Amino acid sequence: MSVIESRTLQEDFEDKIRRDIRIEPDDWMPEKYRKTLIRQISQHAHSEIVGMLPEGNWITRAPSLKRKVGLLAKVQDEAGHGLYLYAAAETLGADRADLIDELHTGKAKYSSIFNYPTLTWADIGAIGWLVDGAAIKNQVPLCRCSYGPYGRAMVRVCKEESFHQRQGFLIMKALCDGTAEQKAMAQDALNRWWWPALMMFGPNDSASTHSAQSMAWKIKRFSNDDLRQKFVDMIAPQADILGITIPDPELKYHEDTGHYSFGEIDWEEFWNVVKGNGPCNRQRIKTRVKAHEDGAWVREAITAYAKKKS
Repeated sequence: MSVIESRTLQEDFEDKIRRDIRIEPDDWMPEKYRKTLIRQISQHAHSEIVGMLPEGNWITRAPSLKRKVGLLAKVQDEAGHGLYLYAAAETLGADRADLIDELHTGKAKYSSIFNYPTLTWADIGAIGWLVDGAAIKNQVPLCRCSYGPYGRAMVRVCKEESFHQRQGFLIMKALCDGTAEQKAMAQDALNRWWWPALMMFGPNDSASTHSAQSMAWKIKRFSNDDLRQKFVDMIAPQADILGITIPDPELKYHEDTGHYSFGEIDWEEFWNVVKGNGPCNRQRIKTRVKAHEDGAWVREAITAYAKKKS
């Protein structure tokens, strides 16, 4: 390809981004754009798959048949989200087996929130309310992502995440409306999950390596700090409705701005978990690898059947 041809393709790409015309798999795109998308989409897929684990071990221990069925449906949804996202990454030329191998070997990252333990039933409510609430704030703008397959996948993902967040809030509401012991359990879950939920949006904008470029390419529409602020503004009034207290003495509503100010995140803890030293990092990957190995015969059978049918 000549320099002139390359420049023309780059200009066409930038023009589409500027005019909000979606980039599709067969379109020319800069290699850095492609790699950025593969990294983000695969990390998102890994997060959905690993995110099944903290909740999965509560399916059999949920307090009623209704709660068991609801949690089972949610975990099934998350498996589907991972499927959509791996498929979107494949449209960029990524190999799904390679992506999964990177997850299992620790080369690829996933959301730090899933490296915390689920100690009580209230944790399932807190995850739905806070973690899926944070996911909604982060992912709804991705429905307008400049890359077509990713944006379209996110439309369905976000619809299902809204159910998950509602499910979590109702679990917390039932506990807060219950006995003093149940309400204390809900408060304890909020105490443990609040700060990790704020960390889900990533580092502050000043420390974010990829955020500015992703926003310029319209992969992202809002910065980490903007999304974190939107999340706090959404959750704080909901905590008041539940009658439990967010564990941040610096949390304060400002009438003049319509926003809440809040305390500083423990970034040392955040980076420690990202680097693999969180409470459950090793356990999560060990469990994920075992599940993958135990399911090898299913993948082999499906491949053999597909070959036979073709």
